[in-house]
Amino acid sequence: MQNSHGKTALLVMDVQNGIVSRFAENQEVLHPFEKAVAAARQHGMSVIFVRVGFSEGYPEVSPRNKGFSAIAGRGGMTVHDSSTQIHESMQPQPNEPIVTKYRVSAFAGSTLEVILRSRQIDTLVLSGIATSGVVLSTLREAADKDFAITVLSDACLDADAEVHRVLTEKVFPRQADVLTVDAWIDTLN
Repeated sequence: MQNSHGKTALLVMDVQNGIVSRFAENQEVLHPFEKAVAAARQHGMSVIFVRVGFSEGYPEVSPRNKGFSAIAGRGGMTVHDSSTQIHESMQPQPNEPIVTKYRVSAFAGSTLEVILRSRQIDTLVLSGIATSGVVLSTLREAADKDFAITVLSDACLDADAEVHRVLTEKVFPRQADVLTVDAWIDTLN
């Protein structure tokens, strides 16, 4: 399951103001994320924050991309906008990268893979919003890139509870270990 902590990274994906505000009516749902970040830091594991954001004028957005072209049409979600900043409940420390992506997967159009390879990381622990978005897309791509993967089921949120359940109970276990944050922390000790 887990290897040496130095070769493992916790990815905290899309836990940014504009997304948290849509998915987390109750801030208590962020406690598992906070607990995972604290445990990773305590065990000397890399913590990498991933956010989605666009350049002014949205040059990265194709009109054929339904979701992102809607964002470009209404404005916001640029890299300097408050909606793309990491949520205040888990601010990155100076040595923790903030990776900006331009698509759903954390790898798409970002420096994530370069950072992981330069740090010789071969195991990823995934958390994020939404389970059916960034977590699913990143898990699939990470598996294709031969990373060992753990998904923290209670540090993933989705607007559809049934979709979250099906993904974490039936789909993700085919390519990853799926654990609660507490069960994952037990594996670190």
